[in-house]
Amino acid sequence: MEEGTTVDQFINVAIAEKTAALRTTAYFRERAARADFAKFDSALAKAGNEAPRAGDEPPKAETDIS
Repeated sequence: MEEGTTVDQFINVAIAEKTAALRTTAYFRERAARADFAKFDSALAKAGNEAPRAGDEPPKAETDIS
C-alpha cells in the first residue's frame, strides 16, 4: 500500500471500484437488451463502401497500434 493509506481507505476504494465496475456491466447489459438489431442493420447498410481517408486506416497488425 502507498504510504499514508490506511487499510480502511484501501478497502473502501476497492469496494467503490468493484461497485462501479458492476454497475457499468449492468448498464451495458440493459442497453444491449434494448438493442434493435433491425435498425442497426439498416443504419449499417447506409454506410459507404469507400476506403478510409488518409490517417483513418486500421492498424496493419496488433503490434502496429501506437
